[in-house]
Amino acid sequence: MKIVIVGGVAGGASAAARARRLAEEAEIVMVERGSDPSFANCGMPYYIGGTIEDRSKLLVTSVERLENRYRLDVRVRQSVESIDREAMTVTIKNLSTGERYEESYDKLLLAPGAAPIRPPLPGIDSPRVYTLRNLDDADRIHAAAEKASHAVIIGGGFIGIEMAENLLHRGLNTTLVELGNQILGPWDAEMVVPLAELLTERGLQLRLGAAAEAFAPTRDGISVKLTSGDTLSADFVVLAIGVKPETSLATAAGLVVGERGGIRVNCHMQTNDANIYAVGDAVEVTDFVSGKPVQIPLAGPANRQGRIAADHMFGRDSQYRGTQGTSIIGAFGKIAAMTGLSEKMCQRLGIGCEKIYLHPAHHAGYYPGAEQMSLKLLFDPTSGKLLGGQAIGGLGVDKRIDVLAIALQAGMTVFDLEEAELAYAPQFGSAKDPINMAGFIAAGVVRVDHPIVHSHQLDAVAGRVTLIDVRTPSEFSEGTIDGAVNIPLDELRGRLDELSKQQPVVAFCKVGQRGYMATRLLRQHGFAASNLSGGYTTWRQIQSAR
Repeated sequence: MKIVIVGGVAGGASAAARARRLAEEAEIVMVERGSDPSFANCGMPYYIGGTIEDRSKLLVTSVERLENRYRLDVRVRQSVESIDREAMTVTIKNLSTGERYEESYDKLLLAPGAAPIRPPLPGIDSPRVYTLRNLDDADRIHAAAEKASHAVIIGGGFIGIEMAENLLHRGLNTTLVELGNQILGPWDAEMVVPLAELLTERGLQLRLGAAAEAFAPTRDGISVKLTSGDTLSADFVVLAIGVKPETSLATAAGLVVGERGGIRVNCHMQTNDANIYAVGDAVEVTDFVSGKPVQIPLAGPANRQGRIAADHMFGRDSQYRGTQGTSIIGAFGKIAAMTGLSEKMCQRLGIGCEKIYLHPAHHAGYYPGAEQMSLKLLFDPTSGKLLGGQAIGGLGVDKRIDVLAIALQAGMTVFDLEEAELAYAPQFGSAKDPINMAGFIAAGVVRVDHPIVHSHQLDAVAGRVTLIDVRTPSEFSEGTIDGAVNIPLDELRGRLDELSKQQPVVAFCKVGQRGYMATRLLRQHGFAASNLSGGYTTWRQIQSAR
């Protein structure tokens, strides 16, 4: 069998290596338009920022290793220009010489990736406006950053935030412009407030609710005109407003492209042509939780898709089960991670969901170094089936989101989280791990043992509920929710006569635990009581996100 692979990096390189492990005699041709067929594109911002000092560390596998270890025919600085499906050939252009030639295939795999979005704005073609896709781009931004003092980043997604951290690390005066009302759009807004606040504390000038509308050269740099009417000055600009699938080759060949803009494939990564496969950022995938078509460019799924495509080429019944969007990002020690659906995605898709918040320490509180995190769990309000999870904090966030990711893949419920047996020693976790605690809280909600009210609902019920702050007087004096009465938990039994059973009661504390205890106590004394999910901490995050 002769396999031609268009593109390297994650999906293409993984497919090539897997194909060789399955078939020693197969002829495998990899065509890559860049100079490096397999590199760590996720590490590029950290090379630009100086955390990764040696550029060669970003080279996952060299051309020589691919040729010697895997016996691949690797052709760099060459581009597949067209596909003749009937003849089963591709036309390839050598970008160094301009020469064009044809190559036949038995199986063709498309892994062209996705290109940074460059909207048709005045001045956007300036040499001071950069995008980041490959190592050549990284080299150009690295060189620009070495002699710059001020940079502007357009876009507050993964690349935007990582670039912001790294340019700040280099000492550049950095401004980030984001059209939305939050950074990291896939997350729910309140969950990324701590990260936005930390970035601001570290010197990032954050401009939310604005977009670039024009670029213009200045005497020694570039100006960026915003839709807000403001104009920013910088030495250079990094565009990080998203990516679009590279589908021109597929479209020209008559392959089906989905509504989300990606090449449509089946569970074996086959296109509508059984001899042509597609993987990675260029393909439309199925959301594992909702079952809806989505476009989620992530390296992990791309690698798995490449393996699955190679398996299927050689008769193995490997199937891709969908993408659930498990992702993580960090900046200055603060970590944000998520898996599955967000609350706003559930609302957009009309999926009924309930949520709970908690703010546990990442390991036993009595052991030195415990760091608080915030967890948000989304689940079906009737069955308790998991729909998604988000976390932000420091140490331990990655561990918890990975546990939730596996639980989500396994179709588990909040009741399963109650029973999850996880590794415990005081320096690593707690006997009741944050995952268990999330299960206890959410299961209590489903069982109606633990009625909750959410912070965004307080305005709607103002004046019709009694709001009690069950924290200590000293905590209460440092700030509370308007209209709240302070009745510390330890005094509550003796002060029940201050409350009326004719009006619902909403109790809250700092993070929800004492509020839960108060709710259970009050309900057993005949009060219609609920707990404010996540307590005062979540309420403050939601206020900051508005």
